[in-house]
Formats: sequence, C-alpha cells, structure tokens
Amino acid sequence: MKVSDTDKNVIKERERLEAVYKDIPNEKREVVEGLIIQAARLRVMLNYMWTDIQENGEYNMFQQSQNVPAYERERPVARLYNTRDQSYQRIIKQLTDLLPKDKKVVDLDAPADDYV
Repeated sequence: MKVSDTDKNVIKERERLEAVYKDIPNEKREVVEGLIIQAARLRVMLNYMWTDIQENGEYNMFQQSQNVPAYERERPVARLYNTRDQSYQRIIKQLTDLLPKDKKVVDLDAPADDYV
C-alpha cells in the first residue's frame, strides 16, 4: 500500500485538516504544515488498512512447518494499524494544542448543553 502526497484522498484530507486548523497562528504555520501533511497521509493509510482488516480479519492461521500445528496469530497489518493510529492521534493532539485557547475544535458528536 503506497500513499503519495498527490493521492486524491491525501489531498482531500489535507484540505479538510487545513480548514479545521486554520486558526493556528501564522508563526506556527511551518510546523503545522508538516504535521497536517503527515496526519493526512496517516489517515488515508489507516482507512486502507481498516478496509483490509475488515475484509481479511485481524488474525490468520500460521504454521512454522508441517510438523507443527497451525495457530492463530495477529496479522502484521493489524499490529501496524494500531501503531499508526497512535501516531495519528498524537499528531491531532499536537495540532489541537496549537490552536488559540478560544478556538479549540468542537466535538460535533458531543451532546449540546445549550438546549432548553
């Protein structure tokens, strides 16, 4: 699975993240640009990996030799998915921490407390 910066999904995700984090101060933009690009790549890779895991499962049967019984083991893509997801979450936290205090990203899934 090769993901390039010109992949249409990476470009789309990069634009989405740039819109979400547009309020980060200009003096931090050089740092932010690299984080956004890496987050976009990771998000696209995670989506591809998730599809693979859903289609093929997290575990497969593995056999060292004909003399040893086969056993279930975690597929490398499942282990790598967890590692990349942690990296993605760290980058998103870094980006969110760079936002001005009054411009934090609002969780749209959280219940509103301004209802009657």
